[in-house]
Amino acid sequence: MSTAAANWCYATVAPRTRSSTISASLGTPAPSSSSSFRPKLIRNAPVQAAPVAPALMDAAVERLKTGFEKFKTDVYDKKPDFFEPLKAGQAPKYMVFACADSRVCPSVTLGLEPGEAFTVRNIANMVPSYCKNKYAGVGSAIEYAVCALKVEVIVVIGHSRCGGIKALLSLKDGADDSFHFVEDWVRIGFPAKKKVQKECSSLSFDDQCAVLEKEAVNVSLENLKTYPFVKEGVANGTLKLVGGHYDFVSGKFDTWEL
Repeated sequence: MSTAAANWCYATVAPRTRSSTISASLGTPAPSSSSSFRPKLIRNAPVQAAPVAPALMDAAVERLKTGFEKFKTDVYDKKPDFFEPLKAGQAPKYMVFACADSRVCPSVTLGLEPGEAFTVRNIANMVPSYCKNKYAGVGSAIEYAVCALKVEVIVVIGHSRCGGIKALLSLKDGADDSFHFVEDWVRIGFPAKKKVQKECSSLSFDDQCAVLEKEAVNVSLENLKTYPFVKEGVANGTLKLVGGHYDFVSGKFDTWEL
């Protein structure tokens, strides 16, 4: 079965003329030699995806099976006293919002054991503000974590070189969306984008992205406070909101509170 695929491409675009030249590379902002140049998010033409060879597909599935067998043999079977109580229920201390990026699994990077963290992963680790008519998936996760599981800490973790953050910073007012969902989702961080553009206009695109990675976390922390049960928990001292940033380039992890 074949599907159409589209990719983001960060390009340096000269002022609009018939002879303008576009220099682009997938996933990485092209260098600018003039202050009039600026990164722009464009969409590659749809391409027909090549069918995956059955052997490659079988190997991918087998990787999952062997991974579980190793976990069962090396961890699950050796720690019955740890896993037995988890059969009865969960009582996590943390709720973690992390990016869906494959490089930043919070269980691995933070050493979280099964049962320790109720985790939500999405594009650019965004938390929308309270709204019963939109983003019910995120809202229900927050409500269940706070009201049913009684988590003590909600952590929102951004990370280095986040594609969702680059997409947010690249969005142009009035431009058509390239994807069905992505642009609308990352606009949750729009207040952070405006702040970075106002306060860090002299920085390069990549440096602005680095700042925005943390500012978007702050927007999500403020959005968490719009949920009445979160606001109540913070006011009563039973719930703490923490921001985090994982830099996998330098191997650094920062945390802060607003």
